Amino acid sequence: MTDLHFPEDAALAVVRTALDEDLGGPDGVDVTTSATIPPEQVSRAHVVARADGVLGGIPVVPLVFDEVARRLGVEPVRATLERADGDGLVRGDVVATLEGSTQVVLVGERTMLNILCRLSGIATHTRQWAERLEGTGATVLDTRKTTPGLRALEKYAVRAGGGTNKRMGLHDVAMIKDNHKLAAGSLAAAYSAVRAKYPDVPVQVEVTTTEEALESVGVGARFLLCDNMSVELLRQTVEAVRATGEAVELEATGGLTLDVARDYALTGVDYLSVGGLTHSSPILDLALDLVG
Repeated sequence: MTDLHFPEDAALAVVRTALDEDLGGPDGVDVTTSATIPPEQVSRAHVVARADGVLGGIPVVPLVFDEVARRLGVEPVRATLERADGDGLVRGDVVATLEGSTQVVLVGERTMLNILCRLSGIATHTRQWAERLEGTGATVLDTRKTTPGLRALEKYAVRAGGGTNKRMGLHDVAMIKDNHKLAAGSLAAAYSAVRAKYPDVPVQVEVTTTEEALESVGVGARFLLCDNMSVELLRQTVEAVRATGEAVELEATGGLTLDVARDYALTGVDYLSVGGLTHSSPILDLALDLVG
């Protein structure tokens, strides 16, 4: 798989926040581990898949244990990553091996698993969509419906699963929705205002009918979000927009499920956007087992 561009700075910030939460602050302590495990004890451990799925977020493993070692003032644990993000997993697969301070391993265990299980769950869910759309010409996109503070990581997990990121936030793509049209007075007024103030920012317009789609193309929009359309209405809209001869990207969204994904993709849209990739994916069960 090509470089997925792991967001290391964002990941480290999440790791530090999560450890603070678990330990009671930057100078906090794991009372159980500190009481039962001598500082000099070393162990070997495996991070193991407990279910089939797709791996996402494996670079988090060394980040967590390096940060724990720094806080405890001990040598870093050696983390060997056995699998790569985007790899398919079966139950029992070892995805990482840890060697070093037992205290470090046990203090960081849950923080590492919380993040890795979450991201692997997103990657696994996304892969299901990517496979369902294979051969249709359409791509699955994520949305801004992400966990606060985890957007960069969750969108990374979508990439690991074979999906594509839409926009990272309110700053990089303008999205003209119904409320913007109402507040600005019209679609044309809203589109012109965005173009005038931010001429270099891509603009997408939300539409719910074929007429709105054609109006949007008429005012200059070249990226349309077709919201909550039936398969038949979407097909009619795609055909009408393509008939204009303009190079317009079309995205379907709203109420999409895996059961109907392929039907929507075969209408000729370029993308299906699915908020559920990041707001409703179940975790992939992984565990940490001491092995020596």
